Amino acid sequence: MDVIFGHVVTVMLPVLLCVLLGYGLAVLRAPFDRKMFGSLVANAGYPALILSHLAKDHIELGAFLNVLLAAACMILIFGVLGFGILKLLGLPVQAYLSPMMLSNVGNIGLPVTTLAFGAEGAAVALGFVVVVLAAIFTIGVALPIGKPDFKTLAKQPVIYAVMVALVLMETGWSLPGPVDQSLSILAGLAVPIMLLTLGHSLATLKFGNLGRAATLSVIHICFSVVAALALTSVFPFSGAQQNAVILLCFMPPSVATYLAVSQHRPDDAPAVAGFIFLSTLMTLLTLPLVLTYWAA
Repeated sequence: MDVIFGHVVTVMLPVLLCVLLGYGLAVLRAPFDRKMFGSLVANAGYPALILSHLAKDHIELGAFLNVLLAAACMILIFGVLGFGILKLLGLPVQAYLSPMMLSNVGNIGLPVTTLAFGAEGAAVALGFVVVVLAAIFTIGVALPIGKPDFKTLAKQPVIYAVMVALVLMETGWSLPGPVDQSLSILAGLAVPIMLLTLGHSLATLKFGNLGRAATLSVIHICFSVVAALALTSVFPFSGAQQNAVILLCFMPPSVATYLAVSQHRPDDAPAVAGFIFLSTLMTLLTLPLVLTYWAA
């Protein structure tokens, strides 16, 4: 048990410290351009991570395609269950369904799975990141606004990075040495910037209705259990891949979904922010438990 506890601390503490640093920067009102950092991660960090990890045999092509399908199924499970519970509770689907079904597999999931399961875990997390990112610009935008943003989605470099990575995985080709080293350097900036940005974003959310937020957060964790059981039963993942999938199912709602809600459903925005904030805090309890007793 001491060994497992030490492993959990090693995984979670660096993530928590980076998030707290970003939170502290917001509290101190230190200069922090979230838009610029977000653009840097989306246009350089994520594509570099994808190419540097997927082109190095950290995961086989067939397994990665299963990861993409599993990520889509996870969104579907959260979406169906979320729609039902929101209708039952009488809450607006247009405001709450996108954060209910789209998890923070990037800012939290990628660092945690990388620290817990190494390069193979990172490759699985990147598959989830790609699918959830595509869903954010389609479902996540369409629900509050009423129409998807395919134009913005088509401009995301991660989509094309995945296409290149799939070709490299299928053909067995390798990137030239200098290109590979450059991608490794660029990939190194993504995780710390994502964690700092997450902490900064949480500090600047204006939230309310914490009672409702607590209820939805607990329900979201229950959905995570269902999704993890379903995906590990259906898909033939093994070892670190299966553990990474389980862990990714327990990620909190994506902060990125809040932007469309705040712009187009402003009356519901504080309560949605409360749901996202409290769910993120609850991961400090749920993820160590999952790492200790399930995805060990």
